[in-house]
Amino acid sequence: MKQILPLDAQKLLKQYGLRADKKLGQNFLQDDEALQKIIQAAEISADDFVLEIGPGVGSLTRYLAASASTVTAVELDLDLLPPLKAVLKPYPNVKIVHGDILKINISEIITTPNYIVVANIPYNITSAIIRHLLESENKPKRIILTIQKEVAQRICEKPGDLSLLALSVQVYGKPSIHAIIPAESFHPIPKVDSAILRIDIYDEPLIEKDLLNTFFKLIKAGFAQKRKTLRNSLSSGLQISSQVAEGLLASAQIESMRRAETLSIEEWKRLCQIYLQA
Repeated sequence: MKQILPLDAQKLLKQYGLRADKKLGQNFLQDDEALQKIIQAAEISADDFVLEIGPGVGSLTRYLAASASTVTAVELDLDLLPPLKAVLKPYPNVKIVHGDILKINISEIITTPNYIVVANIPYNITSAIIRHLLESENKPKRIILTIQKEVAQRICEKPGDLSLLALSVQVYGKPSIHAIIPAESFHPIPKVDSAILRIDIYDEPLIEKDLLNTFFKLIKAGFAQKRKTLRNSLSSGLQISSQVAEGLLASAQIESMRRAETLSIEEWKRLCQIYLQA
């Protein structure tokens, strides 16, 4: 990779009369060591296609363009397009798309299979973006996200302390944390550190496709009232009697007094099958 000069996000924004938009959760990563760690985690080869979400002022995009065949960068903030285009002018293999990734049909902008997603995304839409990517018709082969450290840690939890978000991710792929990025690596400086999260996507979800809707329905009900036992949370969330909920759990060989965070994906799968047969 050719040498890439450091980019001062604050100075660039000031040059264009801009500042980070708090409403959009903008924190621009500009530490070169952190940027290189993201590239290492992504394992991009010269023939890879990359989808970048939220390129901002192009700090990371330059590294992606130097490593990949093609980069499609989706930016929501119209005001950032002029500095972004200026920064990326030396990189003809970058296509900039203005729009909201959550409203874009990913299969329409990325037609190549086995692409890679790399993104530094706002903390408040982490869950929505991951779900949107993993439920896309054209799924990526891996996803590398720079997200809040605590959120990344929750996604990687094992049965016993699983969250709704962890299950929603782990049913589609294997998550792992590759590095911690200090808050000082961003402009403006956020209140928390970040982590580089890599998700290696399975060829097929761990829950069969015809069970996925039921799976999400059940885990949403199970986690709706976290302090309750599964019998009570499923009863409330699915609007069934506690006796029926207890019967479903017994048929799935799951103790009714357990809590949702203790169940493995395999146990949720059994519960899905029993629920559909009831």
